[in-house]
Amino acid sequence: MLGGGLVGLAILFFVLALIFAILGARGVAGMTMSVAKWLVIIFIVLAVISLLL
Repeated sequence: MLGGGLVGLAILFFVLALIFAILGARGVAGMTMSVAKWLVIIFIVLAVISLLL
């Protein structure tokens, strides 16, 4: 459940980053892209931990 939510949020932030980049707001696009990156990293860590336990 939690992992699917993280992936959904990461995709949402990635799409927002693309929209902001198209509109020319590079600072906001970079910030949302870094949030998406961290959400994916957290998802991968949690997935590995759940597979090991």
